[in-house]
This record gives sequence, C-alpha cells and structure tokens, in this order.
Amino acid sequence: MFRLYIDEDSADRNLVQALRARGVDVITAQEADMIERTDDEHLQFATSRNRVLYSFNRGDFLRLHSQYLAEGKDHAGILLARQQHYLVGEQMRRVLKVMALKSAADMHNCVEFLSAWG
Repeated sequence: MFRLYIDEDSADRNLVQALRARGVDVITAQEADMIERTDDEHLQFATSRNRVLYSFNRGDFLRLHSQYLAEGKDHAGILLARQQHYLVGEQMRRVLKVMALKSAADMHNCVEFLSAWG
C-alpha cells in the first residue's frame, strides 16, 4: 500500500478520517504546512516523502506530470479525481481500490484517474 499526500484543494476531513480508519498513511497539505503553495511545490513535497499526490486539480497536475517526464524528473505518483463528483464514501472506496492493486513502485511516475477505479 502506498502512502498518500492530499493537496489543499481536495483535503476533506471526512475523507482523511475514513482513510486513516482503514489504515491508510495519509497527510494533508495543512498538516504539512503546505497551504498556498504552487502545484509544483506540492508535487515536489509529495515526491520527497515518497507519497502519491491526490488532487482534484486534474489539468495542472497532468501538465506537471508531462513536464516532469520530459525533463527526466521523477515523482511518486499522482491520483486525480473530479471535484464534487464523488461523495466521500465513494472517493474512499475508489482510493482504497487503487491502493489495493497498485504498489508504490507501480505508481512511480504514473497518473491514475479515480474515475477508472469504479
């Protein structure tokens, strides 16, 4: 099971509590004192701590993923969801499904979309 970093756009206290109750190692941008940082800073932070970044900010993180790969830079993985598309329970189930089937090594330099894990 990989470790998770939830950026400030997608941090929901209920989701974080639900994931932690199920044994997920998760930290939020607020807990990491990463509020009002750039998307690149969030991705660098997550990568430096070997955590997959979870965000609703699909466009910017897809762009960063492509930029990282083009520049030969690595990241620990990105998990993207559409904002206000899933209730907390559905987000949790899908995140747990990804975590059950993908290792940290599988997520390395990979982008996954929560919509694909229904």
